[in-house]
Amino acid sequence: MKRLLLLALGGIVLLAALLYGVDDLSLRYRIPKNREPFGSVTVEPVYVIHEKNGKTEYQFAPPSDQPCVRSLVPHFGYSPCWYVQRHTQPQIDI
Repeated sequence: MKRLLLLALGGIVLLAALLYGVDDLSLRYRIPKNREPFGSVTVEPVYVIHEKNGKTEYQFAPPSDQPCVRSLVPHFGYSPCWYVQRHTQPQIDI
């Protein structure tokens, strides 16, 4: 039973490494050729200010474009566009 569990875990790790490698190569070598690897999404950060009296104040920052990468996982220090599009109002605690 222990051997089967270790074999399954090794297979999952190998599959994840293979997925990351293929995703990285498709970005570096622009596979397919007509796909732009980078994009941008307009985000509007929300500053959450916790006051001493227990109240919370919200301040909205002006919208700005955030660069992203069109892939499944983060690459080159950028978040994937599919993730940034779902989080267009990130909350920043102060």
